[in-house]
Parts: sequence; C-alpha cells; structure tokens
Amino acid sequence: MITDIIKVLIVEDDPFWQKRLSADLDMEADIHVVGVAGSRSEALELAETNDFDVVLMDIQLTTARLDGLDTTRDMMVAKGGKLKIIMLTSLDDQDVIVKSFQNGAVNYITKSSYSDIVQAIRDAYHSIPTLHADSIPAVMKEMKLSLLTPVEKEVYLLKERGMSKPEIAGRLHKSVNTIKTQLRTIKNKLLKLP
Repeated sequence: MITDIIKVLIVEDDPFWQKRLSADLDMEADIHVVGVAGSRSEALELAETNDFDVVLMDIQLTTARLDGLDTTRDMMVAKGGKLKIIMLTSLDDQDVIVKSFQNGAVNYITKSSYSDIVQAIRDAYHSIPTLHADSIPAVMKEMKLSLLTPVEKEVYLLKERGMSKPEIAGRLHKSVNTIKTQLRTIKNKLLKLP
C-alpha cells in the first residue's frame, strides 16, 4: 500500500520531454507531477507558489546556455537548501556534472539513462544517498583533484590536456625540474586513492 505521494516538478524546455516525463511519471502510483516549467523564470515562479518534493531539472533551458545550473542554485537558496533536485540532461560533461552537485543537485542522470529516473526520484524523496553511474567518473575526478594543492591541480590539468613538461614549465614560469617534482608529488598523492 502506498502511503506517500511524491510531488515532482519538471523543469524542461523541450515539449517532447515535458510530455514524456509527465505521462510516464504520472503512471507511477506513488509519483505525481505537480508542475512543468519550460524556462528559468517559470521554474522560479513555481518554486515560490507550489509545494513539491523532487525537481527534475534540465541543464540547458535555452539554446547554448547552462541556465539549469543557475536555476538549481537559485531554487536551493529560495527553499533554504531543502530541495531535492535531480539533473536530467543529455550532457555528460564532467565539469557540468561537478558544478551541478556544487549548486545543490542530489543526483545527475543523462537522458540516455531514462529508465533510471523513477528510482532516482524515489531515492531522492526518501533521502537515500545515490550516485547514478552517469556521474561517477566526474565525482571521482573531483575527489582526486581535491587532494591536490591549487598549484598541483593546475599542473595536473595542464598535463591532462596533453602539455609536455617543458610546455607546462613555460606556461607557469617555472623550471622543468620543478614541474617534474610536482608531477611526481601529484602521482604519489593520486596513487593513494582506492
């Protein structure tokens, strides 16, 4: 027997996804879509006037803009950090994933993993800590980078972009030996991770 109905707000600009999400979620006995917003302004307005438990947030609410990230942050501020926002997007950019979590999202799912959305909503509602497989590589990378000093992080990211030691040294105005030492220190720190 279902006791709680999970109230969901969908923030998605694409009419196809609005309809598909609404129809599929409303077929679940324990989930009810209480609103659909197609823009940042609509989402913020609905956040002020409606009661909901979980938000499904698209990252690109306008062409070539990641305004879903700002909308997530602003909704979290407006609701005192008490929202459970799941990012639902076609983007799988690691920096965007990390920024989503920094702005308050509790999960991040790509639209190619559509079948996992219902369980993600239930987990978020019940405060079950989950991390969808779509977001694990970005979170792991961020955990690794958090072990590094700001200078080490800069060296690491330049090396990851394919720059050679002499190129990094030139860019950072350091000696090649200093860069070699820093890369060795970075390697030792990162090898300590599981």
